[in-house]
Amino acid sequence: MEIQRVQLEKACFDLTVTDAALDGSSFENVSMQNVRITDANLSDLHIEGAQLGGAHFENIGLPPEDHPGYQAGFRQRPIQFGNSDLNGSTFASCDLSNVEINGCNISGLKINGVLIEDLLQNR
Repeated sequence: MEIQRVQLEKACFDLTVTDAALDGSSFENVSMQNVRITDANLSDLHIEGAQLGGAHFENIGLPPEDHPGYQAGFRQRPIQFGNSDLNGSTFASCDLSNVEINGCNISGLKINGVLIEDLLQNR
């Protein structure tokens, strides 16, 4: 595949990209409302200063065994959230093993209906 470099400034368009490599691309001061990313490798993606209200993250991690991209023995690399406002968010059917929460406001945080503040006060 030949690399083609494109620079757009002050552009407005509806774009569909299929079977493309956008490695090393940079998006700055852009509106990407209602963008859908499916079957993508977003390893080492860095999002900073973004408003993600209403965003959905589903089926995140390595591909399952029945997926053509599955590789036995591979492990998901950790994901980091820092200085983020996730209040009111929901994590459902997620593998949170070995997750660390440090220096965070956990008021009202519940896990499986149990208020974590109450557990910590009873330690």
